[in-house]
Formats: sequence, C-alpha cells, structure tokens
Amino acid sequence: MKKTTSRRTVLKGIGAAIAAPAILRHTQAYAANPKIKVGFVSPKTGPLAGFAEADDFVLKGVQAALAGGVENNGKTYDIEIISKDSQSNPNRAAEVAADLILGDEVNLMVAASTPDTTNPVADQCEVNEVPCITTDCPWQPYFFGRNGNPAEGFEYTYHFFWGLEDVIANFLALWDSAGVSKTVAGIFPNDADGNAWGDAKLGLPPPLKENGYNLIDPGRYQPLNDDFSSFISAFKEAGCEIVTGNMIPPDFATFWSQAAQQDFKPKVVTIGKALLFPSVIDSLGDRGDGLTSEIWWSPNHPFTSSLTNESAKTLADGFTAETGRPWTQPIGFKHALFEVVKNVVSRTEDLEDPSAMVKAIAETNMSTIVGKVDWSQGPMKNVTKTPLVAGQWQKQGDKMELVITTNSQAPEIPVGGELKLLG
Repeated sequence: MKKTTSRRTVLKGIGAAIAAPAILRHTQAYAANPKIKVGFVSPKTGPLAGFAEADDFVLKGVQAALAGGVENNGKTYDIEIISKDSQSNPNRAAEVAADLILGDEVNLMVAASTPDTTNPVADQCEVNEVPCITTDCPWQPYFFGRNGNPAEGFEYTYHFFWGLEDVIANFLALWDSAGVSKTVAGIFPNDADGNAWGDAKLGLPPPLKENGYNLIDPGRYQPLNDDFSSFISAFKEAGCEIVTGNMIPPDFATFWSQAAQQDFKPKVVTIGKALLFPSVIDSLGDRGDGLTSEIWWSPNHPFTSSLTNESAKTLADGFTAETGRPWTQPIGFKHALFEVVKNVVSRTEDLEDPSAMVKAIAETNMSTIVGKVDWSQGPMKNVTKTPLVAGQWQKQGDKMELVITTNSQAPEIPVGGELKLLG
C-alpha cells in the first residue's frame, strides 16, 4: 500500500534512538470497541518544557472525558493517546513522530509548542500521509517555516493559533498606550521563531515602521547565548525605551540580568515566549513585575470546553487545585487539541481512510475553550486563527498576576487593568 511504503521510506532516515512512549489507556470491561490511536508530541523536557508543564493535568482530564469512547456512524471508538517528548529538539521531534507513525501506527497526530516541535512533526505526517493537527506556534513560522506554498498549502497537516500580525497589533496597542519614545530594541534568536518575528518583509519591521516606530535590530543571536553586551550597548546608544523580541526563558533571564548590570532601563519590555510562564516571572523576583507579553489564553477568556463543558476559569482553577501551581497559557490550547480530536473522530465518514479524516479536519467549525476553530476562515489553507490579547505581569499581594491590559484585537475578552511603566 502507498501509505505503508512511505512510512518505511521515512524509517530508513530516522536514527535508532527512540523513546519509549508514555501511553494513556482507558480499559473497559468489555474490549469490544474499535480503537483510534492518537499520537501526541510536546516538549516535556529541555528549554521549552514550560510549554508542557500542564500536559499531565490536561491528559488526565481528556482521558476522563473520553473514557466512554467517541460515537461515529453508530459505533463507539475508544481513543488511545500515545504521548512522547520532543525534548525541545527539532530532530528529536521528528524521531518520535516517525516512531508514532511507523511503530505505533497512529491514526491521527497532534503536537504543540513552538515550531521546534510542530514543524518537524507536521513534516513527518505530511510525508507519511497521516492527518495532523498542531497549535501553540504563530502560523507564519509554522507555514512558511515548512516552506508552505500559499497557492497549494498542505494536504494532511492543519494548524490553529494566532499570527504575527495579531501579536504585532497587540504590541502596538500596548506601546501606544504607554506614551513612551517610539525607538524599539529588537532582540531575536537565530531560530524559526526569531527569524520569522524579525523578518524584514513578514515580521515586525514593516508594521512598526508604518506606525512610526524605529526598530533597532543588531542581528540574530544564537539560542542559549551567555553575553548580550553588544546588543545592550546598541540599545542604550539608540535611546531605546521599548524592548521587544522572541526569546526562550533562559535567554531572557540572561539578557535581563545583564541589562540591569549595564544600567539599561527601558520603560516597556514586551517579549514573546519567555514571559508566558509564571515560573519564569517568579524566578526574576521583583524584576518580573511590569514585564509584558501576548496573552493567548487565560481564566478570563469567555470560552467553554466542548469536551467537558468547563469554563476557562474552571479549567485553570482545576490545574492550580491539583498541582498547587499557577495556571499557564498552554493549558487551554493543549485541551483544545483534544476537543478538535473528538469532534473530528465523530464526523469522519470512514475512520480507516486518512483522506476522510483530513476532509473532516478541513470542515471543522466548532467552539472550543480557546475560541472558534474553523479552517474555512483561515488566512490561507491549513491555517485558522484564534483570538489574541496582551497584558502585563503585575504584583498583587505576594504574587504576580498576568493582567489583560489591551483587547483591541479581541474585544470579547475583558480587560483587567491598565499598563504601568517599568520603574
């Protein structure tokens, strides 16, 4: 068969080091139901592990919600989720995706958390003709980072999240309200995200210029850099009062510490990726107070799960109650992945036919805990967007809270406070 042949072809190019899968199963008293296998790839370890902090919690809830199976054409199908760690490494992500496809023979793949995981997983699925749904990555690094052709798109791989145009609009709304100098320090790593955000044509530079902002971009740095002195010097010399970019947490911690040492004191710092997580903010101590970021999901988002009927607040509070840790933004999108899984499985005309499942994915139009997922409304084939707002970490009592301070791009999501300048 064509599919088996392509899987074997890919296996030849994959290294032998394959991680043993963590398998979540629901065992019924009567093992009579047919089974749908779903592969799930996420960075549980490595520098991107913050994105997967809530994976165990989300998968536990999903497992309970799917315990009775999914109805399709008069039959009940059990859902088996096989979870693997990309280790925050694109090569590893490709390896474990290939293992799920070739070894476990999954029917459907889902993956999340930055192009380092979503792109290699989606590429393996595209080659092997396996339906795939991804999230937690701006659509431009996902689509163009995979050399996507807007005129053709992809056949088997679909993505839902916001785009760089949305994050730029939110950042501009933040900065316009701040009333500070329009000279912006840009700090972008030499990776898929950083190159997309800093791209001279498709990234931040054109809209910043159009809105009267002067972007100071000294060039790309290598991830896990230990010396940002040359960047800081350039930013100080230009009189930058705003800092923006896209960094992994260790890189931002290094940069922000060296900025203090070298007396660089911007009034607004708005960084994608690194400032999403409470654990990162807590590690910065008082210097975490006032930092700003995009906000993809929060307990205040007015959306409900189609899988459990939980509100965003109920889901977030459940995580805190079970773990003792603050909610994190990826909770909503990891949960939403499996909302889409259930919806697609229930609507696929022939679950043994990957093309039929792809057709069901493309025809998805549903409300989830992160908003609407509707691939007919995408900016291009294979992509649909979810709403985005932005806000600030503000100290409230003895802890930091992520407060929504601008909702100009998604007015249905309520604002919780006003932007404060850094001291």
